Amino acid sequence: MTFPDIAPDLKAAMPDLRGRLLANQSLAELTWFRVGGPAQVLFTPSDEDDLAYFLKNLPNELPVYVVGVGSNLIVRDGGILGVVIRLSPRAFGETRAEGDVVSAGTAALDKRVAETAASAAIGGMEFLFGIPGTIGGALRMNAGANGSETKDVLIEATGIGRDGTKHTFTNADMKFVYRNSGVDPSIIFTSARFRGAIAAPETIRARMEEVQTHRETAQPIREKTGGSTFKNPPGNSAWKLIDAAGCRGLRVGGAQVSEMHCNFLINTGNATGHDIETLGETVRARVKENSGIELHWEIKRIGIGQS
Repeated sequence: MTFPDIAPDLKAAMPDLRGRLLANQSLAELTWFRVGGPAQVLFTPSDEDDLAYFLKNLPNELPVYVVGVGSNLIVRDGGILGVVIRLSPRAFGETRAEGDVVSAGTAALDKRVAETAASAAIGGMEFLFGIPGTIGGALRMNAGANGSETKDVLIEATGIGRDGTKHTFTNADMKFVYRNSGVDPSIIFTSARFRGAIAAPETIRARMEEVQTHRETAQPIREKTGGSTFKNPPGNSAWKLIDAAGCRGLRVGGAQVSEMHCNFLINTGNATGHDIETLGETVRARVKENSGIELHWEIKRIGIGQS
């Protein structure tokens, strides 16, 4: 699918824009599943001020989406109408430590934040080492692993509103719940500060190695996947429910439920976004029929479907 090219009009309306605007840019290579259609416009801002300027001058009727490293995302095959914003690691990926606090741009990988903390002998952020996303995604989804969540370490986050204004959110302002936050979805997070506790470097490193070993032995991290597909229902594990419903190894087209960890879907090589989403919905239906429990997607799904 090809969308009308609106990039020239946007550039004309924003003469001081410094970031890059690309029309009908493929998004498949920006997602871990390696599927999906194009973005009508892909914008990569030069810095926070450039992002604010862009949002302030962007027509209100144009939808806006944010994509990080695409580790927890299905882009549908029809692509995305409107603007997709991708914060680059160069402009939004800095991390630094001072005392027991780590500051990070939201394009920084969660793993890098854990490494920055470890280098400064700051404990409590080891769990981030096992989350294959960016800090922006961690803030939006209250990302967690190995018994800890983003809410446990966040001091505050900053973001830009749809009108171009800058906002600061305390931990309480984030209204964190399991795998989600209550902040207006139109806010684009740009940076965050986290507090840990000074600890012995060898203890921190050992914990990070435990996290990594768990991922390598229990999750299909070398496949084209999107991480955990469904949220764990209260008092239960999504993978156990999926396994009990007979879905381990189930296939739809080129998509398959992982044999290693059945809360992971994988692209075996030629899957479409439709294959992966259909497989996920098939799993949800079978689990509901088998256990009476309704699984809820953890992976974000955006864009226009194609039949």
